[in-house]
Amino acid sequence: MSRVLIIGGHGKVALRLAPLLVERGDDVTSVIRNAEHEADVAATGAAPKVADVEKLDRSQLAELIAGHDAVVWTAGAGGGNPERTYAVDRDAAIRSMDAASDAGASRYVMVSYLRSGPDHGLTEADALFHYAEAKAAADEHLRGTGLDWTVLGPGPLTLDDPTGLIETREPGRGEVTRADVAAVIAQTLSDSSTIRRTIPFGNGTVPIAEALAD
Repeated sequence: MSRVLIIGGHGKVALRLAPLLVERGDDVTSVIRNAEHEADVAATGAAPKVADVEKLDRSQLAELIAGHDAVVWTAGAGGGNPERTYAVDRDAAIRSMDAASDAGASRYVMVSYLRSGPDHGLTEADALFHYAEAKAAADEHLRGTGLDWTVLGPGPLTLDDPTGLIETREPGRGEVTRADVAAVIAQTLSDSSTIRRTIPFGNGTVPIAEALAD
């Protein structure tokens, strides 16, 4: 059994991830900003924890993470506001990584996006420029930590039914169901071969466990 902390626990991926982890016996806490979402999270089998990671400092985040073996970052500002995008997707994410180290939670899985990096190709005229910049900085910081990190890079997310099949070698545009992203996260947490890897993926033809181990 692992003790897993999901940050961004009311997101569409997180709400699909929590029951997968609970069903296999993990002890799951899902962090949410809005107390009105507690019932939704509790219905997944996870324990809801109300906390605004945007406002917590490093020591407060370490206190939040303490007692967990793994952290999964699925939070996001949702775009639109550059200042808040940097505050959540870059600054809070980076603080949570440093806090995970402080708290002794060695496993850290970042849900990023396909082709995240400094060469994302967007300009300031693009609506997603600030998001791309924030994610690139957060991902790069994670790779420089001593954590057992994995950066997952799904393509555009859909609400289609899960397939259990992905492609990591040539993901193309990388469209992928949120349910399959949740399944990828769950498998990543249980597969040590994914540690210190950046894994781009989309739906494809290879079973998830096989694709991640390849």
